[in-house]
Amino acid sequence: MRIRSDWSLERLLEQARDVSPTESVRHAISVTLDFVASAPKTRFRGGRQLVELLQTAHKEANRNGDDPAIERLHDAIAYAEGRMIRIDIEEKYALFSGSRRDESLIRLASQTALIAAEYWTRVAEEYLEEHPDADAGQLLQRVRQIGAEAAFMDARRDRPGRYRIASGRSDMATWLERLFSERIDIEDARTAARRIVTSPDALEILANDADGRILLQAADLQRRRTGLMHLRKVVEDPASAERHIHNAISGQSWIFGGRFIGEAHRRRLVAGDEVDIPLLRADGSLHIVELKKAMIPVVRRHRSAWVPTADVHHAIGQAINYLRNLDEQRDRVRQDYWIEVRRASAIVLIGHPQAQPKVPELEISETLRTHNAHLSRVEVLTYKELLDAAERSLGEPDES
Repeated sequence: MRIRSDWSLERLLEQARDVSPTESVRHAISVTLDFVASAPKTRFRGGRQLVELLQTAHKEANRNGDDPAIERLHDAIAYAEGRMIRIDIEEKYALFSGSRRDESLIRLASQTALIAAEYWTRVAEEYLEEHPDADAGQLLQRVRQIGAEAAFMDARRDRPGRYRIASGRSDMATWLERLFSERIDIEDARTAARRIVTSPDALEILANDADGRILLQAADLQRRRTGLMHLRKVVEDPASAERHIHNAISGQSWIFGGRFIGEAHRRRLVAGDEVDIPLLRADGSLHIVELKKAMIPVVRRHRSAWVPTADVHHAIGQAINYLRNLDEQRDRVRQDYWIEVRRASAIVLIGHPQAQPKVPELEISETLRTHNAHLSRVEVLTYKELLDAAERSLGEPDES
């Protein structure tokens, strides 16, 4: 992925620094600005280190509840990674006084919207003609599917001036990108995956070579085992904080089961709340994961029974507040991010039996399971329960 660094990004960071009331946030942004301006030959310095500095400043702003800086830093990361365009950034934050959008760009946007409307209308008509009993949900699912495939459009050699959207490329590209980025040392995994899935020759090889598929699947399985072993090591380390666990579990959505297709790009969907891991189901609905410390007690003795600790109740309350805020702003979230948050659910990961060696593991599990039975949208799991389930899903490793 090419990281973008230019005058617009520099001006946005300066504005974020100026509006921030927090000294530590201003300092983090100033460090990032110094890095941007430190290029020896070019005016602006970028690269992965720039993104890491932006993320550090963003976390500091979140920690201090610095909303003006949070929004600008979030958009700065998106802009650097190419997920927002320059004109939108400049217009949204009025980065340059007296500047206004080029009229030709307005006409281009208008023509693009018109062409897109005509195209999607034709898609809907053709789908309904083939599936007259389809409901609105099925039609929307078809639109989302084609939209995902559109990112991998190519031009056919035998039909100059015509373009093609091939079915199945988005799923293959996502799989290849994860394989390249997490198992093979390829700097720009996304570009490599895109090049392969849009190459007719490469597509044919991948589709027809059974041995190749088995080899890649084996590599992917080994990657999962390695990631799981690392996560277990982090979880069982008494010195690990929540951020260490988050770093180790990030990008491993498979651990939570086959119901989820991955993580949402945006963790902050409503003002004031940033979830730890936003998982997406195949239908576009949200499931949030709240991470807490692993090596803390999760049950205590109350008279003649075991009950959850105050830490567990606090974590559940935090998750419930997230869900309530998402419910209240459901329409805006769906409109802005295409994520369905109505009746979203949550998992709270907290505790580990090793933190309470004198309490039988069975008692911990049964206490939390009994408590979960009285909750409708939040489930509490220990890290050991999650990791053991993920390990079972991988099957027994080959001992030969």
